[in-house]
Amino acid sequence: MASQTPDNRQDNHRAARTDSEAFAGQRDDVAHDDWDAGLQDNNIVPLTRAEAEKLFGPNVSRPSRVTPFRVVVAQMVLSLVASLLWWLFYKPPGAAALSALLGGAICWVPGALFAARLRKLTGAETVMSWMIGEAFKMGATIAMFIAIAFWYHDVCWVPLLVTYLVALKTYWIALAWR
Repeated sequence: MASQTPDNRQDNHRAARTDSEAFAGQRDDVAHDDWDAGLQDNNIVPLTRAEAEKLFGPNVSRPSRVTPFRVVVAQMVLSLVASLLWWLFYKPPGAAALSALLGGAICWVPGALFAARLRKLTGAETVMSWMIGEAFKMGATIAMFIAIAFWYHDVCWVPLLVTYLVALKTYWIALAWR
C-alpha cells in the first residue's frame, strides 16, 4: 500500500467505506452518500512540492513581500491621496478633506495596532490570540466611528465612508499583488 499514489489510497478508502455503508444498509439516497463521503474523509494527503508548484506556480514557497506594516503604509498613503482629492473637488473643501482623512484613519489606525500586536507575538501563539487581536481591531473601528459621530459635528459622511472603503480594500489589492 505504501507504493500507491495518494489518489489510489483515497479511492481505495472511499470504495471500502462505500461498500461497508451499502452492506449495512444505512443510506438510501446516492447523492446524500456522496456528500457524506466527502465530509467524513479524514485521509487528507498534503501536496508534494512538485504538485504545489504545478498548481500555484514556481513561486509558491517564496515568502510574500506584503507585510502588515506595508499594508498599513499603503492605507495611509491612499487616505492622504483621497483627502487631497476631496479637498480639490468637493465644496466646502476643508470639512470634506478632514472627513476623508478621518475615514482613512478609521481603517489604518486599528490595522496599525493589529500589525504591532503581530510583531510582538511569537510563532507559538494560538489562534485565540489572533481572534482577540481581530476583536480588538473591530472594537477600535466601531469606537472610532462612534467618536467621530458624537464629537465631530461638521463631518461629511460621504467622503468619510468612501475613503474608509477605499482604504479597507487595500487588503484585497495587497493579496492580489503578492
